Amino acid sequence: MENPFESQPSILVVDDEEEIAKMLAVILQMNLFNAIPYTDPVLALEAARAKPPDYVISDITMPGMTGVELAILLRQELPACKVLLFSGQAGAAELIQEAREAGHDFVLVQKPIHPAKLVETIRAL
Repeated sequence: MENPFESQPSILVVDDEEEIAKMLAVILQMNLFNAIPYTDPVLALEAARAKPPDYVISDITMPGMTGVELAILLRQELPACKVLLFSGQAGAAELIQEAREAGHDFVLVQKPIHPAKLVETIRAL
């Protein structure tokens, strides 16, 4: 099956705050990623299942499904997809710790993050 994102790495940006999702997608598009913003983690998961992305970056604290839950499902279903989690809330560290205790290890960055640092972190995955 052909990958429609062959020329640029594809990345899904998931944040329940629409402005943040859009802003991060624009920053990534300016850095040669095919970035698509999502405000609903369930819709992002469906999109990833339909066309597996190279990367997913997700906020941790969202209604309906946390970024950690999304990341675990992505790792199980799409093991080649690299996941980066970000949060501006202190409670997110607890969710990451619980995931680590369950055998999952995810990269976490704190919001706000400088655009250059975000791109550097993604490329390092």
